[in-house]
Amino acid sequence: MQKPQAIVIGAGIAGLAVAVRLQLKGYAVRVFEANAYPGGKLTAFSQDGFRFDAGPSLFTMPQYVDELFELAGKQPRDYFNYVRKEEVCRYFWDDKTRLTASADAGQFALNVEQALGVPEAVVRRKLAKSRLMYALAGKTFLEKPLHKLSTWFTADVFRAMIRLRQLAIFSTMHNDNQHILKHKKLVQLFDRYATYNGSDPYRAPGVLNIIPHLEYGIGTFIPVNGMHDITLSIHRLAEELGVQFSFGEKVHTIHVEQGKVSGVTTDKESVFAEVVVSNMDVVPTYKKLLPSQRAPQRTLSQERSSSGLVFYWGMKASFAELGLHNIFFSEDYEKEFRDLFSSVVPSDDPTIYVNITSKDVPADAPAGCENWFVMVNVPANTGQDWDALIPAYKAVILNKLNRQLHVKLEESIMCELVLSPVDIERNTSSMGGSLYGSSSNSRFAAFLRHKNESATLKGMYFCGGSVHPGGGIPLCLLSARITASLINTP
Repeated sequence: MQKPQAIVIGAGIAGLAVAVRLQLKGYAVRVFEANAYPGGKLTAFSQDGFRFDAGPSLFTMPQYVDELFELAGKQPRDYFNYVRKEEVCRYFWDDKTRLTASADAGQFALNVEQALGVPEAVVRRKLAKSRLMYALAGKTFLEKPLHKLSTWFTADVFRAMIRLRQLAIFSTMHNDNQHILKHKKLVQLFDRYATYNGSDPYRAPGVLNIIPHLEYGIGTFIPVNGMHDITLSIHRLAEELGVQFSFGEKVHTIHVEQGKVSGVTTDKESVFAEVVVSNMDVVPTYKKLLPSQRAPQRTLSQERSSSGLVFYWGMKASFAELGLHNIFFSEDYEKEFRDLFSSVVPSDDPTIYVNITSKDVPADAPAGCENWFVMVNVPANTGQDWDALIPAYKAVILNKLNRQLHVKLEESIMCELVLSPVDIERNTSSMGGSLYGSSSNSRFAAFLRHKNESATLKGMYFCGGSVHPGGGIPLCLLSARITASLINTP
């Protein structure tokens, strides 16, 4: 008996995961990917002896990766290995204040007290609230389809509803942090978690303060062979299960007959399928692949998340004061986010993130050298002159880092590549190069994010960072889980 056919458009991390799940459900799955490689933003490249993870650099909640192998009856460690970090991040401010944040919650509280003078009890109280938020809302808002009534008639939801005030739904992230922490630098440190889904802490709902629990309650990790190994391991599993991949083959049209999807046409062929899952950004999915179908305009017109400008630098030096993750904060955080989302212009004093995987994976750089992933948050592309902005940004970044580290970094840069919002949009079909689809700059953002299944087209589903529950590796993997759960077993 022939298996029913399922097509996945896009081999991003969510596309790979949903392909695995549907193959295990009994579908014959074929994945079409316009690029010549899997992973979407989660890819890698090498240059002059340096290896760089091209996209996401923070790894949390590895259980969602392990889960895919366990579902297939495999031992996850035979495919993919990672270690828990003892250090979360190193923070730097312009006044020379520095803070190294331990991954142990108690030690982190002591780190803060020693560096900032804030009593450790304050930090413990903040982390306890983040843990409570996750316990009350995590499984509902992150692991369930929000458009299903069955999601809301559960004991978990009842417990959350009677404690809404503790979820800070009617406050912003910043106001909730300010209320508890009060210290400007510590508030800034916790406000930065809004950037994990490309949002503005001064407008995003306070419930997003569950995010610190992912780091201090569950942990931060690093794959033994680099972030790209997440992609490679899931792709390997999918192929072993029989998923068929067509790389370098772009889908142009999703076919619809009498209110039901019937397959796709690529630049090479037309293929029938009972189920189609789009891992593309939901906006170009409608505009390019379903142009004749009625689109949910209110959903598609939401404010986009921030994008990123990344400099990949091969450095012919080693910097002992830096760790795997490093943050150099701006002086005026509120202005930085106002520039990003209101003025829609790059900030003149951006917060800088520096990721150096060779600290943990020495093979990522030649001996005595380091591979730097240097990123600043920038607005999504709306036609800005990036050719002019990129060198201006580089000058600002170098000036800030040189001042903080008392060096001349430009003398150590052996090689350089740049990734702009235009590149992100071109490489991943993410509208404007936004990293997380729509922003979460509204208390209703979770409910306005596009659902994982079509409300009008039978057999049409969606997964990935532009739909529920959002962007980032863990949420994309959860998106794949939710989407697969909505598709009937044949």
